[in-house]
Amino acid sequence: MSARTSRNIAKILKVPLISTSELSVLRKILDLIDSEAKGKTIFTPNAEFLVAAYYSPEFRQVLNQADINVPDGFGLILLSGLVGQKIKKRISGADLVENLLKIAEEKKWPVGVVGVRRGDPKESKLLLSRLQKKYPGLKIVNLDNQKVSKSQGLKIVFACQGMKKQEQWILANKDKIKANVFIGVGGSLDFLTGFTKRAPYWLRTLGLEWFWRGLQKPGHWLRIWRAVVVFPILVLKERLKRNLNFTN
Repeated sequence: MSARTSRNIAKILKVPLISTSELSVLRKILDLIDSEAKGKTIFTPNAEFLVAAYYSPEFRQVLNQADINVPDGFGLILLSGLVGQKIKKRISGADLVENLLKIAEEKKWPVGVVGVRRGDPKESKLLLSRLQKKYPGLKIVNLDNQKVSKSQGLKIVFACQGMKKQEQWILANKDKIKANVFIGVGGSLDFLTGFTKRAPYWLRTLGLEWFWRGLQKPGHWLRIWRAVVVFPILVLKERLKRNLNFTN
């Protein structure tokens, strides 16, 4: 992670996360684009990501290669103080994506997407149609429909395959595609196009978006269990280990 030495980086379970405001992160991304840098990576880990990284050193290494890891989860902020590195603010991946799309439309930036709706052709076509209608001035390139090597000149690439797959895809392709910034966004485009109904604002402010997702998609409860039960246990375990090392 390029900003490891910054005071605005907090580590939880050996994964560095940026600790600043959404506006600051947005500015950092825009600075990367304006500088014409290529192949910069932004991941948006939540508690489930960190649980997966705890049990998989390979995935932890993937997250540690990001230029910016954005803390997209209330649990990260709530429990970060237990390991002595308080994260200042949760940054919603969906909100970050929405702001970037608005800016890209305004500046006429071409953007790429990959892994939309799990690659299902019909659903992917419908989602991109809705996205184009929402941002009519935006040039969108579906990387699932063309050779990666021919996709040049993109400012931002949104990888939508979900945890692990999207990050691995980004690292495997960021040097093949001449794009400035690659971002793992999971289902953020689903929220923006109505495929998935986002939790009401008041639930989000209370940190209960996970509960809403469980009600909407009962199949997500195993994922929620990892985020709201397993993750706190691992953080407490880390805190206990630090305390024991300190007393010794």
